[in-house]
Formats: sequence, C-alpha cells, structure tokens
Amino acid sequence: MHYVVVGASAAGINGIRTLRKLDSKATITLISKDEYIYSRCILHHYIEGIRDIKQLEFVEDHFIEEYNINWIKGVSVEKLISERQILILSDGSEIGYDKVLLATGSNTFFPPIKGLNEAKNVMGLRNLDDAELMIEKAKVAKNIVVVGAGLVGVDVITGLLHYGKDLTLVEFKSHMLSIQLDEFAAASYQNAFKEKGVTQYYNTAVEEVLVDEQGSVVGLNLSSDKTIPCDLLIVATGVRSNISFLADSGVACDRFGLLFNEYGETNVINVYGAGDISGRNPIWPAAVKEGIVAASNMAGSRRELTDFFASKSTMNFLNIPTLSVGIPEAMDDTYEIASKIELDLGNYKKIIYKDGIIYGAIIQGDLSYAGILTQLIKEKININNVQKSIFDVDYSDFFHLSDNLQFTYHKN
Repeated sequence: MHYVVVGASAAGINGIRTLRKLDSKATITLISKDEYIYSRCILHHYIEGIRDIKQLEFVEDHFIEEYNINWIKGVSVEKLISERQILILSDGSEIGYDKVLLATGSNTFFPPIKGLNEAKNVMGLRNLDDAELMIEKAKVAKNIVVVGAGLVGVDVITGLLHYGKDLTLVEFKSHMLSIQLDEFAAASYQNAFKEKGVTQYYNTAVEEVLVDEQGSVVGLNLSSDKTIPCDLLIVATGVRSNISFLADSGVACDRFGLLFNEYGETNVINVYGAGDISGRNPIWPAAVKEGIVAASNMAGSRRELTDFFASKSTMNFLNIPTLSVGIPEAMDDTYEIASKIELDLGNYKKIIYKDGIIYGAIIQGDLSYAGILTQLIKEKININNVQKSIFDVDYSDFFHLSDNLQFTYHKN
C-alpha cells in the first residue's frame, strides 16, 4: 500500500503518525512546500525572536527516518488526476498513490479593498517564509498596521511588540478576538496592548490603501474618515483554503474549501481530507483530530470524528491565559448566562447554557476549572441536576467510581 500525504502541518503529520502505527509495512510519501515541520500557531514567537526554527518544530528529532517516510519537500501539488490516482507536482514530476490525504491548509485572504492588491509592502502570515519576510520588513518600517484582530492578527501584533515601531490594529468588529471572546474578556487584552503602545481601532474598516509613486503603501483611509500612516500592512482578515490544484479533479469543494465527511472521506474514492483545507474550524486541535481520523480510515480502522469541540480555543497573550469553548455570547433570550468576576485576581468565568446544557464558556485568568468544564460540555451533562453553583462543581458531582475503579458518568 502506498499512502501519500500532502501537507506537513498538524493534520498531515498526525495523519502520518497514525498511518505508520496502523500499517508498519506501507510506503508513506509526504509532499510539502515547506522544508521544515513546524507549528504555524507559534510563528509569532519566531517573529518575536524567542524561538528559532528548531524550537518551532513539533516532531521529535529524526521523525522522518524513524517513521520511514519518503519526504518530497519544497514542492507543491499542481494537479490531482483521480482517474489515474496520480499527483502532478510543481517540479513537473508525477507521483502515484493508492490512497491520498489532502492537508494543504490555507492562505491569507486579501479582501477587495481599493489599492490593496496593487500595493507593495502588503503581506499576510501563514508560513515560515511569511514570518521571515515580515522580520526583514519590520526592521525598516516605521508605521506597521495589522488589519484584523482575530487570532492571527493578535499573534502578529504580539510578535512585533519588541521592534519599537508604531503599531496599529484595525478591526471591523466591535472588539478583539470576537469569534472567541465577549467584550469583557477582550477588554483585558485590549487594555494590555494599549499599555504596550498599540493603537487600536474597532468598528472600523479600511476603505482604501494609499501608495506612493513607487507603488509602496504609505497610508490607509479608514471608514471613520481618518487617514493613518502605514509603510507595512499586514492582512489578517481571514484565510482561503488551498484547493486550486483540485480544479477539474472531480473532488468536491464548496466556497469554503474541500468537502469531507466525519470519516475524512471525500466524494472520490481513495481521496481523503483533513485540516484547514476544509475552510472550517481553522484551529490546531481540529486539524490534529481530523488528520488522525482520516488516516485511521485510510488504513482500514474505522473511526468517526466525534466528541470534539471544533470551536475550542486556548490563548495566552501578554501573560493573560484564556479558554473559549463554543459560543461567546447568548444567541437569543432563551439562553441563560452565569458569570463570575474577580477583578483583583484577574479572573473571569462565563457560562452560557440552555435547558441545563452548556453551549459556550469563557475562562480567563485561573484556568483550573477548564478540565471540569470540558467534561460538562463533552458529556452534555445537564447542570440542572447539580445542586450547587455551576462554578463550584467538581468531578464527584457527575463522575462515579465503578466496581473496577473506573470513573464513569451515567446520564439520567
């Protein structure tokens, strides 16, 4: 059996681990544009200078040799011909497969802003090449603007803090990290970045990118009728999945990305998918789980993508740890909200529930309650059955010791 894995990030590498575990004799080929196996989630540490390339790696030394992988690095897949089960690579070569896992991830989405696509010194952050280019450009820039205050945008701002530049963050939504956090939790980060000298604009859009005679960005016109200086613009307004190589392949995609089911299967036999290529749930834990599930099914061990919270995020910017699970705000007045604030300790807890079932939560500061909360959500435990404050629940309230000394939960 010849397995081919396309992409060397969370989904692809965890897929390889699973394939080798389940099929010790198979031939496994890894194809990647990257020449290193590294975590994109901590690229801001590389920009900040607190990690080198080696410290970005999330695999053990000699991973390729120990797992007996044929690694074709520095190339991309240009075309998939499903009828022949071959991949056409950017160097003109072809490689066949028995089964293939597509985990090519995503790239920065550049929105249709006037002057954006033509301007020089405009970039995103998705890979190591982007990070290295950003470091070089940040050294000579004076006014750096990041558009988008999601996880990537905040990563970028964090990485650039020590460069001593004028930093500005522009966000269309009402607050930072709006997908993960409510305004109260976001305010902790916003205030912390303000203390670091970061200028921030919320409820604001970039309407035009201004350029000089050489075509380099020199400023931005904002929707607030304000013009701000900018000689390095970093776009972090979203991503688009890397699926261009699937054109005319017969492999189904939608406007977000590759379509695959709970087993990692696409509509084409022997073609599987995992990770950001779907254009959904662009977070590391989701990619890891999808890679494991897809690879398990490729190797004949039936496994389904279940018991996973795709919207779970953990973050720690400027030494403020935060966990976000599910929805950060009540969707309508049928939901109930329980909150606990300890300003002197920097702690904040918020739980959103309906009919006793938790649909979302935010914990900031002391994260010791995160494990219990995760179990409450995972097991869909009805908190109406717990006769104490939801913030005082412990494992004994819902897990019981069985005769064989295993902890179990029995739904009523």
